[in-house]
Amino acid sequence: MRYLYYVYVILIALPILLVATLLTTTSTTVGCLCGFPKFWGYWPARIWSWVIIRVLLLPVSIQGKEHLDRKTSYVFVSNHQGFFDIFLVYAFLGQPFRWMMKKSLRKMPFVGRACEDAGHIFVDKSGPKAIQKTYENARKILQGGTSVVVFPEGSRTFTGHMGVFKKGAFQLADELQLPVVPITVNGPFDVLSRTAKIIDWHPLHMTIHAPIMPKGKGSENQKQTMQEAYDTIMSALPKERQGYVRNNDQ
Repeated sequence: MRYLYYVYVILIALPILLVATLLTTTSTTVGCLCGFPKFWGYWPARIWSWVIIRVLLLPVSIQGKEHLDRKTSYVFVSNHQGFFDIFLVYAFLGQPFRWMMKKSLRKMPFVGRACEDAGHIFVDKSGPKAIQKTYENARKILQGGTSVVVFPEGSRTFTGHMGVFKKGAFQLADELQLPVVPITVNGPFDVLSRTAKIIDWHPLHMTIHAPIMPKGKGSENQKQTMQEAYDTIMSALPKERQGYVRNNDQ
């Protein structure tokens, strides 16, 4: 069955997904340029992610949606197992959001332009003024129920275990006084790990935890929120994936 799945992925699924990706990037760019970026910056990518997961026949289970209010803006923070984290969150979080991503990703062909037009938040750490401008841009975007999703590890895991968290997402939440919502994803590492050459079949699971509300402002509050989020995300991973393992590129 495993080899039949590989044949299906190569001959049927991948051509469909390539066409879907080109349609998504094009519709996002054109739609945002024509107006209504709030719609075109979210829905084409959400549908694209849903199509990817369904075409690849991957089972999905979601827990914790009851914790969310669609009228509230959040800073979502998730562990980063692989590329399929993106598809899982996009397709099934059910909350309009933008990604917080490295400035260098803007240079990616097609995708970088689409992300910029969609209003995703590119982080510029070149200096205090650039960081402050990032906060100002985020403040304009994160209103009326639009949230942001961040992978605080900054890079995909090599082992399925969590690495260390970087503080950028928690500084943003502190600056804007937004609730932080931890998300645990499990399964994307088994579908397509960082070193894998081909997609494997495996169930995907996402746990949306209760929001961590702002308790104050300042570096101490940021550290406490980051540690609470880290421990919460770790707690929902299976035992074999729990425990810190150093990522070589962190």
